Amino acid sequence: MSLIILVSLLIGTVHARDDGRYSLSPLKPWFDSLKSGKGPCCSVTDGLAIADPDWESKDGHFRVRIDNEWIVVPDDAVLTGPNRDGRTMVWPIKAPLGTTIRCFMPGSMT
Repeated sequence: MSLIILVSLLIGTVHARDDGRYSLSPLKPWFDSLKSGKGPCCSVTDGLAIADPDWESKDGHFRVRIDNEWIVVPDDAVLTGPNRDGRTMVWPIKAPLGTTIRCFMPGSMT
């Protein structure tokens, strides 16, 4: 019984939102190819654009504010390649025990 409950909780944390609205974007293949040390980031529809006040570099690590909570971005979640989109983006994973970051792509901090 506890296995069924655990599986139900894990299934509830998956939030795929690819409804096709970005299917013609020239950046879609690039977004689909993004991956961090934690694995594939998914696509632009799975990530969230973060405004400059909601992310920062502190003590050598990035932090993002999601749902009014500052979350430290794990070093292996940071994408180090060029940001072809220009926006700061984060791919959070929300679970019953809290939010973790799968991928983070810093922007220009303008």
